[in-house]
Amino acid sequence: MIDFIWNLLSFVVALGILVFVHEYGHFWVARKNKVKVIRFAVGFGKPIYSWHGKTGTEYVIGLIPLGGYVRMLDGRVDDVAEADKPFSFDQKSVKQRIAIVAAGPMMNFIFAIFALFVMFLMGVPAVKPVIGNVIADSPAQHAGLYANDLIIKVEDQSVGDWEAASYALINHIGNDTVNLTVSRGNFETTATLNTIGWTVSDGQLLSGLGIEPFRPEPTLELGHVVAESAADLGGLKVGDTMLVLDNVPLTTWKQATGIISESAEKELVLLVQRGEERITLTIRPTNKPTAEGFSNGYLGIAPKFENWPKDYVFNHQYGILPAVQKAVVKTYELITMSFQTIGKLITGVIGLDNLSGPISIAQGAGISAQSGIVYFVSFLALISVNLGVVNLLPLPILDGGHLMYFLIELIRGKPVSERVQEIGFRIGAFALLMIMGIAIMNDFGRL
Repeated sequence: MIDFIWNLLSFVVALGILVFVHEYGHFWVARKNKVKVIRFAVGFGKPIYSWHGKTGTEYVIGLIPLGGYVRMLDGRVDDVAEADKPFSFDQKSVKQRIAIVAAGPMMNFIFAIFALFVMFLMGVPAVKPVIGNVIADSPAQHAGLYANDLIIKVEDQSVGDWEAASYALINHIGNDTVNLTVSRGNFETTATLNTIGWTVSDGQLLSGLGIEPFRPEPTLELGHVVAESAADLGGLKVGDTMLVLDNVPLTTWKQATGIISESAEKELVLLVQRGEERITLTIRPTNKPTAEGFSNGYLGIAPKFENWPKDYVFNHQYGILPAVQKAVVKTYELITMSFQTIGKLITGVIGLDNLSGPISIAQGAGISAQSGIVYFVSFLALISVNLGVVNLLPLPILDGGHLMYFLIELIRGKPVSERVQEIGFRIGAFALLMIMGIAIMNDFGRL
């Protein structure tokens, strides 16, 4: 329950910031173009709090924190007095209307640049892209990659950490091959991976190539116990070291998880070391079915890991001007990657099971907030870019759909008929509901 509340609060804060940024873009440009703004709302549904500004705009915080809107005076839906017509949205030029609508996504991109600038000033922990294991009979093994290889380039793009390597690899999904340049001991070599048929399913980017990143080995000491989980209810605490489980002396974390996963709804006797004493506990893993429908025991624990080897973990930290440059470049890369990913989702190169909805976003917000301010700011930047990109899609219910109609009007010299716009809005609403439905189903499947 504590994790749920934390995730929910983090989600509300994150989405509230990003929705405010997006809608403020529309609001600011509308005001600059002398359009009367009737309402500025963050959240939908019943107002929790509202007030009126000096210009008459009503500012509203809604009950449901899943979006927002800027309500402008518009002769297409309002009875506009003659004196107010110069301040009506529909009376502005096409270029002015395009500027007002495009300002929301553009503000999301500007916010991402600012957030990344702050992040790079503070310093970002990063991990070198060292391969920990190569899966047998995989593209990586056939290409001649080995454990402890350090990836330094994906095609011609230099990469210094796993995040950069992953983003670079995403850009090559759908290609027949991808070249990885690795450092191995005192020399460099290039491996060509056969990526025909390589698809990303449920976010498994690297495993599809047969690559497992290096990470320190898990110990038998508990680093985290999920609140109100079977482990918590059974009396386990952070810092406990598991010794014997179900009469089996434990030597590795994998050994323990194997027993737990095969013991759903079964009582197990666990001996742990807690400080100077040994304690015997009775635990009962809950049943957490896999995606294939098989029974899987779940206890709600995570291990403490061994320390990282020297020089594997480092900080990306920059001065003011380099941080600005890095933030702009990074935002551009995220925008490009987001559009490419959407294209690959449409063509089926990336599976629809990679779509995430509000539950996954809430979990991401909670985890990043727990990890520290730098990670939370990075999360905000990524989601802000995604929000801006999604809103630019040419679905009539989104900003991109409005821009599409305005561009047609700019070319034709007259607006698209209301009948065509109405049909487009219905199609767009249906498509958006379908996408959200798939994303929410994926969320529930990951719980």
